[in-house]
Amino acid sequence: MGKQWGSAMRAAEQAGCVVSASRAGRPEAGPWSCSGVILSRSPGLVLCHGGIFVPFLRAGSEVLTAAGAAFLPGDSCSDDLRLHVQWAPTAAGPGGGAERGRPVLCTPQCAGLEPGPPAPSRGRPLQPRLPAELLLLLSCPAFWAHFARLFGDEAAEQWRFSSAAPDDEVSEEEEADQLRALGWFALLGVRLGQEEVEEERGPAVTVSPLGAVPKGAPLLVCGSPFGAFCPDIFLNTLSCGVLSNVAGPLLLTDARCLPGTEGGGVFTARPAGALVALVAAPLCWKAGEWVGFTLLCAAAPLFRAARDALCRLRPSAAALADLLPPEVGVPWGLPLRDSGPLWAAAAVLVECGTVWGSGVAVAPRLVVTCRHVSPRVAARVLVRSTTPKSVAIWGRVVFATQESCPYDIAVVSLEEDLDDVPIPVPAEHFHEGIITSNTRDNNTGATYPHLNFSIPITVLQPALQQYSQTQDLGGLRQLDRAAEPVRVVWRLQRPLAEAPRSKL
Repeated sequence: MGKQWGSAMRAAEQAGCVVSASRAGRPEAGPWSCSGVILSRSPGLVLCHGGIFVPFLRAGSEVLTAAGAAFLPGDSCSDDLRLHVQWAPTAAGPGGGAERGRPVLCTPQCAGLEPGPPAPSRGRPLQPRLPAELLLLLSCPAFWAHFARLFGDEAAEQWRFSSAAPDDEVSEEEEADQLRALGWFALLGVRLGQEEVEEERGPAVTVSPLGAVPKGAPLLVCGSPFGAFCPDIFLNTLSCGVLSNVAGPLLLTDARCLPGTEGGGVFTARPAGALVALVAAPLCWKAGEWVGFTLLCAAAPLFRAARDALCRLRPSAAALADLLPPEVGVPWGLPLRDSGPLWAAAAVLVECGTVWGSGVAVAPRLVVTCRHVSPRVAARVLVRSTTPKSVAIWGRVVFATQESCPYDIAVVSLEEDLDDVPIPVPAEHFHEGIITSNTRDNNTGATYPHLNFSIPITVLQPALQQYSQTQDLGGLRQLDRAAEPVRVVWRLQRPLAEAPRSKL
């Protein structure tokens, strides 16, 4: 990871910060906090998530979804709003390195102590909090257009983009506020003292144009879990993943993120440390089930919206707009390089009642999925394909392995052909790799992250071919009679030692 991400990691960490909002004279109300990206250190300019400003909006959160609302001026929030930004000192600045003293485990705020000059035994915090002002609240219109298209139909009730789990006690009003602020971000001006102006120097952030990063490309997310809580531990936490999918400026990554990382920067390795997107929602839920993806808003169209808003709000703000990072890489507006590899095009979505999961098209009218997605033979299922356009075809389960079978397989026969969906060619030889998922020990209840079992297609291919040609399920039914060694491994047990032979 170090060789691939070395320069990108440094750029990501030096661009990360934490933003906190509170009410003047009312420390018990808040604080609200999120992650942010430093666009300029001198003068100070930061972009963060807009969700923390919802409690301060004079006209309420409904103004965020008003017709044509793309930006709001800084005075849209109440006068009692107090903002602070905290970031790590640059390694090249006089305040970086050992001259700042020995690192501390927690700042006085984390330890519940009154803020003040740090005692010598505690060392010094990473950096004192700096006051800031809200310059602009903005959203990306294209982000909202794609979000409404994907999540705004009758199925929208099944989806939640919230920091709280579905069973947590969150009022409908709070959940509605979080949804309205999902794609909103804030531009802040940070007030630096003379000392900070002289020592705060850092590399300028560059932006990757929309469409320059293909699906599957590695990404690095830099955010601070839990926001302003204990920044000495959580500030600028890194998480690796890939660009999982793209819908205009609405991006998905499988990089693991936590509440508080909203507004954190997402960077790419090539060009090194270029800003790709910002975290819009770290946690996604469907039908009460956590979805292991983070929702992102592409950076390039967001900055374009910011430049437009600054010019319309402040005609004299050309100097401020010039501080926004430039785009580096593929020219703006080019489409994605390709539609993705063949295995991505053959993937389909399988829905069986309220249960859903992925499947693979192995023939024009045949889909293989997991038994726990479609557990009953003859059950009606809906298969959705995204290539070349979103289509939905009904089918029925013609075979499902028994619950005790280690092979978690179901086969679905469709009523119509999956037109224009490329059928992958099965591999002839088995190669080992690991599926990044969870394995659960049913006896102890323990879950082992990032470990699961995959079924080689070489095991299924003869049975699938037999069914496709003759409609005979005999080969598939053999899966229920898996050998004992396979069952033992599937149960995370050790193979039994060979019984000792008697010398008599």
